[in-house]
Amino acid sequence: MTGYRIAADIGGTFTDLACLAPDGRLSTRKVPSTPEDYATAIVEATAELAATEGAGGLRFDEVLHASTVATNAILESKGARTALITTRGFRDVLELRRIRVPRLYEPLYEKPAPLVPRRRRYELTERIDARGNVLVPLDADELETLIDTIAGAEVDAVAVCFLHAHVNPAHEAQVAERLRARLPGAFISVSSEVLPEIREYERTSTTVANAYIGPVVARYLRSLSDRLRAAGQDGPLKMMQSSGGVQQIETIIAKPATVVESGPAAGVVGAARMGALAGYGDIITFDMGGTTAKAAMIEGGRISSTSEYEVGGGISLSSQLVKGGGYALKLPVIDVSEVGAGGGSIVRIDAAGALRVGPDSAGSVPGPLCYGKGGTEPTVTDANVVLGYLNPTSLAGGTVPVDAEAARRAFAEDIAPHLGADVHAAAYGVHQLANVTMMRAVKAVSTYRGRDPRDFTLFCFGGNGGVHGAMIARELEMSRVVVPPAAGVYSAVGLLWADAEASRSRAFLAPLDGASLTRAEVALAAMEDEVRAELDDPKASYHWSADLRYAGQAFELAVDLPRGTALAEGLGAIRAAFESEHLRTYGHLLDDKRVQIVTLRVRGAIAAPVPGSMTLAARSPAAPGQTRPVWFGDAHGLCDTPVIGRGELTDSPRQGPAIVEEYEGTTVVPPEATVRRDQFDNIVIDFAQEGRT
Repeated sequence: MTGYRIAADIGGTFTDLACLAPDGRLSTRKVPSTPEDYATAIVEATAELAATEGAGGLRFDEVLHASTVATNAILESKGARTALITTRGFRDVLELRRIRVPRLYEPLYEKPAPLVPRRRRYELTERIDARGNVLVPLDADELETLIDTIAGAEVDAVAVCFLHAHVNPAHEAQVAERLRARLPGAFISVSSEVLPEIREYERTSTTVANAYIGPVVARYLRSLSDRLRAAGQDGPLKMMQSSGGVQQIETIIAKPATVVESGPAAGVVGAARMGALAGYGDIITFDMGGTTAKAAMIEGGRISSTSEYEVGGGISLSSQLVKGGGYALKLPVIDVSEVGAGGGSIVRIDAAGALRVGPDSAGSVPGPLCYGKGGTEPTVTDANVVLGYLNPTSLAGGTVPVDAEAARRAFAEDIAPHLGADVHAAAYGVHQLANVTMMRAVKAVSTYRGRDPRDFTLFCFGGNGGVHGAMIARELEMSRVVVPPAAGVYSAVGLLWADAEASRSRAFLAPLDGASLTRAEVALAAMEDEVRAELDDPKASYHWSADLRYAGQAFELAVDLPRGTALAEGLGAIRAAFESEHLRTYGHLLDDKRVQIVTLRVRGAIAAPVPGSMTLAARSPAAPGQTRPVWFGDAHGLCDTPVIGRGELTDSPRQGPAIVEEYEGTTVVPPEATVRRDQFDNIVIDFAQEGRT
């Protein structure tokens, strides 16, 4: 560790930064996001931290970044004007998708429109079979005519996906070569480069998504890099991938679909590292910001990952059991589930007189009504101010003024009368309704995967994670909640812990037997050579895995492979690992069924240069002895609640209620819980355990 490093994570409401000094001292900033140009907040806050941390300004050795720019381009339909070239007869794969209805009791449900409309989906006469044999060669004249048509459509990106190109990419390579020559300004996305794996719909969807967000991500990252250099920060800019590792921006620009969930991934990495240090092996992370809430599972200290994901459709997730509501992405990704609920979620009464919370958000502009930036509708944050959970005068160390009276007035005039309740009961109803929505994300990574959330610790971060975490844990009968230091900017902190990472995957459909494993070992070694060349670091470590399934099944489960020993010798252990995961996920085994290998994977990683410990720079805690009235529901009513700083907690449990206020965020401790601080400065909230029913 030789120099300073800085990390920036953009959220819908705030942009968070964390600066790590060589001695492990951690400094943070939380500033409003600048949606008109997200780079502005990063550049300005980086300059502020550089001036604060180093006399005469400071040059950072490395700038790390996580952003929702790719996700937002998909969710808001603001990606590039894209065309798709595919095998004749397969033009409508994006429309057909998978025959699944994610909302069983909503007969009028409509899936999101394809990212490429039918008028810009083009067919070519060509055909390769499942073994890679050319059945119908590519017609060069037809290709040139088609490229003329695409050029006339004035597209910014072109996706190319042919049948069985994962086995033989020759036709795709020919088309890509001509497209890059004829359309030099267009972003070209080719399935055999993006996703050389089976399944036509998932491969097409991923390739199209990669093209759709490519120009957006490229413009953003190059602009950010240029502006940082202009500000004197010429250290390498790296971005978090959805898989949990960082990579140089030029690699990201070439394959932008790898960063669709970069922000949530960073926080999970930080939670895993802190969990390993503090002894919390089984964790469900809960990351609540201003726009969304995310959850992920860490089991036995290991982050749950997957190669399948859906973005959009109200909840973004990767469950094998709940799919069909969004755009499929089949790339390595930390298993994060996300719902549209956050501090900025707008509260309203619908036409039937029922209370509604979100999914639309006030974001950073205009923001919650109590921020006084032009918001006219109450939000979840306004409800938390009314309840006393949040400081009634200011947040983020006084940098965000709060108008508590405006929030109370909105609930008194616009919400409470329609519910026949007083202001506190109405605000508490909003808080509870938001919690119910966010519990969907927690269940998506636990219950939907055959895990009981009661067996896990809820690890809360994000600007609002500490405000809602304890109440969510109580409803799910989880006995422990952990809120780490710098929780409000924890995704930025997680970036500092993230390894540099590269990966490869390859379709390999074969029975799980000794002969197949011998061939797989050769393929894995070749893939590792590719990853080794990309990382170009002798300190890199490598990990092998495979996606396995019972013959006849439609979906796979990831299983680790023993790198460094003959795979065929570990056949029994590999099958046992698959069956153990199958039993945990689906609750049964098929003893008489043979197992198939479907995909091989190699991941390489270079450990982050992080000191043995991080120490959060001191911030002014809440005023000693301060209290305020806080509403904890009808069972407790208004409680005169101590407002304290993290430093006032010790390792001895303190009975709730309590409000822990910090620069980065607030933690709410309900009356029935105890709170303490462990040796790693984590806030630990415990509920009395009762017998399970």
